[in-house]
Amino acid sequence: MHDHAPTGIRGAGNRRLLAISLAITATVMVVQIVGAALSGSLALLADAAHMFTDAAALVIALIASTVAARPANDRRTFGYQRAEVFGALVNGVILIVLAVWVAVEGVSRLMNPGETEIAGGLMLVVAIVGLLANAVALWLLSAAQRRSLNVRGAYLEVLGDLIGSAAVIVAAVVVITTGWEQADAVASLLIAAMIVPRAFRLLGEVMSVLAESAPRGTHVREIRDHILSTPGVVDVHDVHVWQLTRGAPVFTAHVVVDDAALADGRAAGILSGLQDCLSQHFDVEHSTFQLEPAGHVEHGAHT
Repeated sequence: MHDHAPTGIRGAGNRRLLAISLAITATVMVVQIVGAALSGSLALLADAAHMFTDAAALVIALIASTVAARPANDRRTFGYQRAEVFGALVNGVILIVLAVWVAVEGVSRLMNPGETEIAGGLMLVVAIVGLLANAVALWLLSAAQRRSLNVRGAYLEVLGDLIGSAAVIVAAVVVITTGWEQADAVASLLIAAMIVPRAFRLLGEVMSVLAESAPRGTHVREIRDHILSTPGVVDVHDVHVWQLTRGAPVFTAHVVVDDAALADGRAAGILSGLQDCLSQHFDVEHSTFQLEPAGHVEHGAHT
Protein backbone atom coordinates (compact mmCIF):
# COMPACT_ATOMS: atom_id res chain seq x y z
CA MET A 1 0.00 0.00 0.00
CA HIS A 2 1.35 3.41 -0.92
CA ASP A 3 0.94 7.02 0.08
CA HIS A 4 1.92 10.07 -1.95
CA ALA A 5 0.37 12.94 -0.01
CA PRO A 6 2.06 16.25 -0.82
CA THR A 7 3.54 17.84 2.27
CA GLY A 8 5.94 20.57 3.34
CA ILE A 9 7.92 22.00 0.49
CA ARG A 10 5.41 20.73 -2.08
CA GLY A 11 2.77 23.18 -0.88
CA ALA A 12 1.96 25.87 -3.46
CA GLY A 13 2.21 28.68 -0.88
CA ASN A 14 5.69 27.60 0.19
CA ARG A 15 6.79 27.35 -3.44
CA ARG A 16 5.64 30.92 -4.06
CA LEU A 17 7.57 32.24 -1.05
CA LEU A 18 10.67 30.31 -2.08
CA ALA A 19 10.42 31.63 -5.64
CA ILE A 20 10.17 35.23 -4.41
CA SER A 21 13.12 34.73 -2.04
CA LEU A 22 15.12 33.16 -4.88
CA ALA A 23 14.41 36.14 -7.15
CA ILE A 24 15.59 38.56 -4.45
CA THR A 25 18.69 36.51 -3.64
CA ALA A 26 19.71 36.02 -7.28
CA THR A 27 19.22 39.71 -8.09
CA VAL A 28 21.34 40.87 -5.17
CA MET A 29 23.98 38.25 -6.00
CA VAL A 30 24.35 39.76 -9.48
CA VAL A 31 24.49 43.28 -7.99
CA GLN A 32 27.23 42.16 -5.60
CA ILE A 33 29.26 40.58 -8.41
CA VAL A 34 29.06 43.83 -10.40
CA GLY A 35 29.83 45.84 -7.27
CA ALA A 36 32.85 43.65 -6.51
CA ALA A 37 34.19 44.15 -10.03
CA LEU A 38 33.80 47.93 -9.82
CA SER A 39 35.00 48.41 -6.23
CA GLY A 40 37.76 45.79 -6.17
CA SER A 41 36.24 44.27 -3.01
CA LEU A 42 36.98 40.59 -2.46
CA ALA A 43 34.57 40.56 0.48
CA LEU A 44 31.69 41.55 -1.82
CA LEU A 45 32.64 38.76 -4.20
CA ALA A 46 32.83 36.32 -1.29
CA ASP A 47 29.42 37.49 -0.10
CA ALA A 48 28.10 36.92 -3.64
CA ALA A 49 29.44 33.35 -3.40
CA HIS A 50 27.75 33.08 -0.02
CA MET A 51 24.49 34.23 -1.60
CA PHE A 52 25.04 31.59 -4.26
CA THR A 53 24.80 29.00 -1.49
CA ASP A 54 21.41 30.43 -0.55
CA ALA A 55 20.27 30.57 -4.17
CA ALA A 56 21.39 26.97 -4.63
CA ALA A 57 19.45 25.89 -1.54
CA LEU A 58 16.33 27.67 -2.78
CA VAL A 59 16.69 26.19 -6.27
CA ILE A 60 17.07 22.70 -4.77
CA ALA A 61 13.95 23.23 -2.66
CA LEU A 62 11.99 24.41 -5.69
CA ILE A 63 13.25 21.47 -7.75
CA ALA A 64 12.01 19.16 -5.02
CA SER A 65 8.52 20.65 -5.25
CA THR A 66 8.47 20.71 -9.06
CA VAL A 67 9.89 17.33 -10.00
CA ALA A 68 7.89 15.61 -7.27
CA ALA A 69 4.77 16.61 -9.16
CA ARG A 70 5.93 14.88 -12.34
CA PRO A 71 4.33 11.46 -12.74
CA ALA A 72 6.36 8.27 -12.62
CA ASN A 73 6.58 6.13 -15.74
CA ASP A 74 7.65 2.63 -16.70
CA ARG A 75 11.24 3.79 -17.06
CA ARG A 76 11.47 5.92 -13.91
CA THR A 77 9.13 4.19 -11.53
CA PHE A 78 9.93 6.56 -8.66
CA GLY A 79 9.58 9.65 -10.83
CA TYR A 80 12.24 12.36 -11.05
CA GLN A 81 12.88 13.25 -7.42
CA ARG A 82 16.55 12.21 -7.56
CA ALA A 83 17.18 15.25 -9.81
CA GLU A 84 17.45 17.27 -6.62
CA VAL A 85 20.26 15.06 -5.33
CA PHE A 86 22.38 15.42 -8.46
CA GLY A 87 21.82 19.18 -8.44
CA ALA A 88 22.94 19.33 -4.81
CA LEU A 89 26.07 17.34 -5.67
CA VAL A 90 27.06 19.85 -8.36
CA ASN A 91 26.29 22.79 -6.06
CA GLY A 92 28.38 21.35 -3.23
CA VAL A 93 31.43 20.95 -5.45
CA ILE A 94 31.05 24.48 -6.84
CA LEU A 95 30.77 25.93 -3.33
CA ILE A 96 33.98 24.26 -2.17
CA VAL A 97 35.86 25.50 -5.24
CA LEU A 98 34.57 29.05 -4.65
CA ALA A 99 35.47 28.96 -0.95
CA VAL A 100 39.00 27.75 -1.66
CA TRP A 101 39.52 30.42 -4.32
CA VAL A 102 38.26 33.18 -2.01
CA ALA A 103 40.49 31.92 0.82
CA VAL A 104 43.60 31.82 -1.37
CA GLU A 105 42.89 35.28 -2.78
CA GLY A 106 42.15 36.65 0.70
CA VAL A 107 45.44 35.37 2.13
CA SER A 108 47.28 36.79 -0.89
CA ARG A 109 45.77 40.23 -0.32
CA LEU A 110 46.66 40.10 3.38
CA MET A 111 50.27 39.29 2.55
CA ASN A 112 50.49 41.81 -0.29
CA PRO A 113 48.47 44.87 0.78
CA GLY A 114 47.93 47.71 -1.68
CA GLU A 115 47.91 45.57 -4.83
CA THR A 116 44.17 46.18 -5.30
CA GLU A 117 42.57 49.53 -4.53
CA ILE A 118 39.27 49.24 -2.67
CA ALA A 119 36.43 51.70 -3.32
CA GLY A 120 35.03 51.66 0.20
CA GLY A 121 32.01 53.87 -0.55
CA LEU A 122 30.69 51.68 -3.36
CA MET A 123 31.48 48.58 -1.32
CA LEU A 124 29.39 49.95 1.56
CA VAL A 125 26.39 50.86 -0.64
CA VAL A 126 26.27 47.42 -2.29
CA ALA A 127 26.67 45.64 1.06
CA ILE A 128 23.76 47.64 2.54
CA VAL A 129 21.59 46.70 -0.46
CA GLY A 130 22.48 43.06 0.19
CA LEU A 131 21.64 43.37 3.88
CA LEU A 132 18.24 44.92 3.18
CA ALA A 133 17.40 42.31 0.53
CA ASN A 134 18.31 39.50 2.92
CA ALA A 135 16.17 41.10 5.62
CA VAL A 136 13.17 41.16 3.23
CA ALA A 137 13.70 37.50 2.24
CA LEU A 138 14.04 36.58 5.92
CA TRP A 139 10.75 38.31 6.69
CA LEU A 140 8.99 36.53 3.81
CA LEU A 141 10.10 33.12 5.06
CA SER A 142 9.65 33.81 8.78
CA ALA A 143 6.08 32.47 9.07
CA ALA A 144 6.37 29.50 6.70
CA GLN A 145 9.60 28.25 8.30
CA ARG A 146 7.62 27.34 11.41
CA ARG A 147 5.50 24.89 9.37
CA SER A 148 8.04 23.33 6.97
CA LEU A 149 11.49 21.91 7.67
CA ASN A 150 12.55 22.62 4.08
CA VAL A 151 11.53 26.27 4.33
CA ARG A 152 13.26 26.34 7.72
CA GLY A 153 16.48 25.29 5.99
CA ALA A 154 16.12 28.06 3.41
CA TYR A 155 15.37 30.54 6.23
CA LEU A 156 18.60 29.64 8.03
CA GLU A 157 20.55 29.96 4.76
CA VAL A 158 19.25 33.52 4.27
CA LEU A 159 20.00 34.32 7.92
CA GLY A 160 23.60 33.25 7.38
CA ASP A 161 23.77 35.45 4.30
CA LEU A 162 22.51 38.42 6.27
CA ILE A 163 25.40 37.90 8.70
CA GLY A 164 27.79 37.83 5.72
CA SER A 165 26.44 41.13 4.42
CA ALA A 166 26.85 42.63 7.89
CA ALA A 167 30.51 41.54 7.87
CA VAL A 168 31.04 43.29 4.52
CA ILE A 169 29.43 46.46 5.89
CA VAL A 170 31.80 46.44 8.87
CA ALA A 171 34.78 45.91 6.57
CA ALA A 172 33.64 48.76 4.29
CA VAL A 173 33.30 51.13 7.25
CA VAL A 174 36.81 50.19 8.41
CA VAL A 175 38.22 50.83 4.92
CA ILE A 176 36.48 54.21 4.69
CA THR A 177 37.35 55.44 8.19
CA THR A 178 40.86 54.05 8.64
CA GLY A 179 42.10 53.27 5.13
CA TRP A 180 43.04 49.72 6.27
CA GLU A 181 42.10 47.86 3.10
CA GLN A 182 43.07 44.47 4.52
CA ALA A 183 39.73 44.58 6.36
CA ASP A 184 38.20 43.57 3.04
CA ALA A 185 40.39 40.46 2.91
CA VAL A 186 39.60 39.60 6.54
CA ALA A 187 35.87 39.79 5.81
CA SER A 188 36.28 37.62 2.72
CA LEU A 189 38.11 34.94 4.76
CA LEU A 190 35.32 35.02 7.36
CA ILE A 191 32.67 34.48 4.69
CA ALA A 192 34.71 31.69 3.06
CA ALA A 193 34.88 30.00 6.46
CA MET A 194 31.08 30.19 6.64
CA ILE A 195 30.66 28.58 3.20
CA VAL A 196 32.86 25.51 3.71
CA PRO A 197 30.89 23.76 6.50
CA ARG A 198 27.63 24.28 4.62
CA ALA A 199 29.12 22.83 1.44
CA PHE A 200 30.38 19.74 3.27
CA ARG A 201 27.01 19.29 5.01
CA LEU A 202 25.34 19.39 1.61
CA LEU A 203 27.76 16.84 0.14
CA GLY A 204 27.35 14.65 3.22
CA GLU A 205 23.59 14.65 2.74
CA VAL A 206 24.04 13.76 -0.95
CA MET A 207 26.32 10.84 -0.08
CA SER A 208 23.83 9.62 2.52
CA VAL A 209 21.01 9.60 -0.05
CA LEU A 210 23.09 7.89 -2.74
CA ALA A 211 24.27 5.28 -0.22
CA GLU A 212 20.58 4.66 0.60
CA SER A 213 21.17 5.24 4.30
CA ALA A 214 18.22 5.75 6.61
CA PRO A 215 17.25 9.45 6.74
CA ARG A 216 18.67 11.43 9.62
CA GLY A 217 16.31 11.32 12.58
CA THR A 218 14.67 8.08 11.42
CA HIS A 219 14.99 5.33 14.03
CA VAL A 220 14.39 1.95 12.40
CA ARG A 221 14.16 0.16 15.75
CA GLU A 222 11.38 2.50 16.86
CA ILE A 223 9.47 1.88 13.60
CA ARG A 224 9.89 -1.88 14.06
CA ASP A 225 8.54 -1.62 17.61
CA HIS A 226 5.48 0.30 16.38
CA ILE A 227 4.78 -2.37 13.77
CA LEU A 228 5.14 -5.20 16.30
CA SER A 229 2.71 -3.46 18.66
CA THR A 230 -0.06 -3.69 16.03
CA PRO A 231 -2.68 -6.32 17.00
CA GLY A 232 -2.37 -9.37 14.78
CA VAL A 233 1.29 -8.79 13.89
CA VAL A 234 3.66 -11.46 15.21
CA ASP A 235 6.93 -10.54 13.46
CA VAL A 236 8.54 -8.13 11.00
CA HIS A 237 11.66 -8.61 8.88
CA ASP A 238 13.43 -7.25 5.80
CA VAL A 239 12.89 -3.68 7.04
CA HIS A 240 14.41 -1.07 4.74
CA VAL A 241 14.28 2.73 5.01
CA TRP A 242 15.95 5.12 2.58
CA GLN A 243 15.13 8.37 0.82
CA LEU A 244 14.72 9.32 -2.81
CA THR A 245 15.69 12.88 -2.00
CA ARG A 246 15.46 15.28 0.92
CA GLY A 247 12.08 14.92 2.63
CA ALA A 248 10.98 11.89 0.57
CA PRO A 249 11.57 8.78 2.73
CA VAL A 250 10.69 5.31 1.46
CA PHE A 251 9.90 2.30 3.64
CA THR A 252 9.45 -1.41 2.91
CA ALA A 253 8.93 -4.36 5.25
CA HIS A 254 7.68 -7.92 5.37
CA VAL A 255 5.10 -8.28 8.14
CA VAL A 256 4.09 -11.68 9.53
CA VAL A 257 0.42 -11.81 10.56
CA ASP A 258 -1.14 -14.50 12.75
CA ASP A 259 -3.49 -17.04 11.17
CA ALA A 260 -6.51 -15.83 13.15
CA ALA A 261 -6.20 -12.30 11.72
CA LEU A 262 -6.01 -13.71 8.19
CA ALA A 263 -8.91 -16.08 8.77
CA ASP A 264 -11.36 -13.47 10.02
CA GLY A 265 -10.50 -10.89 7.35
CA ARG A 266 -8.56 -8.41 9.50
CA ALA A 267 -5.62 -8.21 7.08
CA ALA A 268 -6.98 -5.12 5.33
CA GLY A 269 -7.41 -3.34 8.66
CA ILE A 270 -3.90 -4.27 9.72
CA LEU A 271 -2.51 -2.91 6.47
CA SER A 272 -4.39 0.38 6.87
CA GLY A 273 -3.21 0.67 10.46
CA LEU A 274 0.41 0.14 9.48
CA GLN A 275 0.10 2.72 6.72
CA ASP A 276 -1.40 5.27 9.09
CA CYS A 277 1.33 4.57 11.65
CA LEU A 278 4.11 5.25 9.16
CA SER A 279 2.41 8.36 7.82
CA GLN A 280 1.40 9.97 11.11
CA HIS A 281 4.24 9.02 13.43
CA PHE A 282 7.23 8.91 11.07
CA ASP A 283 6.20 11.14 8.14
CA VAL A 284 7.05 8.43 5.60
CA GLU A 285 5.76 9.45 2.18
CA HIS A 286 5.99 6.08 0.42
CA SER A 287 5.59 2.79 2.27
CA THR A 288 5.11 -0.79 1.11
CA PHE A 289 4.16 -3.73 3.32
CA GLN A 290 4.15 -7.38 2.37
CA LEU A 291 1.82 -9.30 4.66
CA GLU A 292 2.79 -12.92 5.21
CA PRO A 293 1.16 -15.80 7.10
CA ALA A 294 3.12 -17.43 9.90
CA GLY A 295 5.40 -20.14 8.48
CA HIS A 296 5.68 -18.45 5.08
CA VAL A 297 8.96 -19.38 3.34
CA GLU A 298 10.69 -16.84 1.10
CA HIS A 299 11.52 -17.89 -2.46
CA GLY A 300 15.24 -17.34 -2.98
CA ALA A 301 17.99 -16.63 -0.50
CA HIS A 302 18.06 -13.39 1.47
CA THR A 303 20.09 -11.96 4.27
